[in-house]
Amino acid sequence: MADKVLFIVFGAFAVLGALGTITRRNILHALLLLVFTFLNVAAIFFLTQAYFVAMVQILVYAGAIMVLFVFVIMFLNLRTFQQ
Repeated sequence: MADKVLFIVFGAFAVLGALGTITRRNILHALLLLVFTFLNVAAIFFLTQAYFVAMVQILVYAGAIMVLFVFVIMFLNLRTFQQ
């Protein structure tokens, strides 16, 4: 029973984090919310006993890909979305 509740909670947090990612005007806030979403997806994988996929999710996506995104944003000096 607790697994089902945790699955629903992590799923709701992942959806809210994804919605926050696409609605933020500040790019760094959007990236932090994307990391939050990746960690929630990794927690869902962990609950379903897919340990390897959960660790790959954390190491590859929340680690390496997000560092690359932050580097590109710092390199291009993008702070907010300009209209």
